[in-house]
Amino acid sequence: MDYEKLVKVMRHLALEGGDRIMEIYNSDEFDVKVKSDDSPVTEADEAADALISAGLRDAFPDVALVTEEQSGSHSQSVDTFLIVDPLDGTKEFINRRGDFTVNIAYVENGVPVRGVVYAPAKGRMFFTQADGTSVEEDGPFDKETVGTVRQIKVSQPDNSELMIVASKSHRDQATDDYIGKYGVKDMTSAGSSLKFCLVATGEADLYPRLGRTMEWDTAAGQAVLHGAGGHVVRFDDHAPLKYGKDGFANPFFIAHAPGVDLKEA
Repeated sequence: MDYEKLVKVMRHLALEGGDRIMEIYNSDEFDVKVKSDDSPVTEADEAADALISAGLRDAFPDVALVTEEQSGSHSQSVDTFLIVDPLDGTKEFINRRGDFTVNIAYVENGVPVRGVVYAPAKGRMFFTQADGTSVEEDGPFDKETVGTVRQIKVSQPDNSELMIVASKSHRDQATDDYIGKYGVKDMTSAGSSLKFCLVATGEADLYPRLGRTMEWDTAAGQAVLHGAGGHVVRFDDHAPLKYGKDGFANPFFIAHAPGVDLKEA
C-alpha cells in the first residue's frame, strides 16, 4: 500500500463527506429511516457513504472495501481492507449534537494501521500520517493541502486519578460498575469515535466499551490511538482487538493509555 496516497485520499474524502453531511445537518429537516437491526440511518449517512465509497474504489480498486451502509460488503472474509463508517454517531446527528464523525480506515493483517476521524460539526480532524504517527490538524481545512498539524500523544496516567471517557448514548450500569474499579479523577462523555481521539490526545486515559460495536465504528479511532501510542484490547482477556472478524462485530473492549493498570472484567 502507498501510505502517502492512502492518507491523502482518506483525508480528502473525509472532508468531502463531512461537507455533504453538514449540508443536510444544517437543513430544516432530513429523512430518518430504521435499518433491519433497528438502528437509525439518515440521508446524510447514505450520501456520505456513496461519495466516500466511490472515491475509495476509484483510488484503490484492488483493495477490499467494507462499509456500514452496504450490507453486501459485510459477508466478506478479509484481513486487509478499507473500512468506512460515513457517519458515526447517527443519534448525535439526529439530535443535532455535534459529536458525530466521518471514519475511514485501512486494516492490514487484522490491524487498523491508518485512519482518519473527522468531526465536521466540531471542526476537529485527527489522522495518521504516512509514517503511522497521529496528528490533529487545525482548521479551517483545505481539501488539497494539509494545514497546521500537531502530533498527538497519549497521557502518562496517574492510576489514582484517571480521566475516563464513556459513551454519551450507550452508558449503562455495567460500564459504571467497571469504571468504579479505578481511581477516577473525573469523567467526560463523548459520542462516536471521538472517545478514541480523546484518549489519543491525552484528554482522557481510559475508554471502556461494554456494548455492541462493529469494526467500522472503531477502526479509524483505533488507528489514530495506535499512532498516538495507545492500545485497544478485548475486555475479557486484554488481548489486542483484531479486525476481519466474522460479520465484523466487535467484542467488548478497552481503549487506554499504556500506563493504565487495567482491571479484570
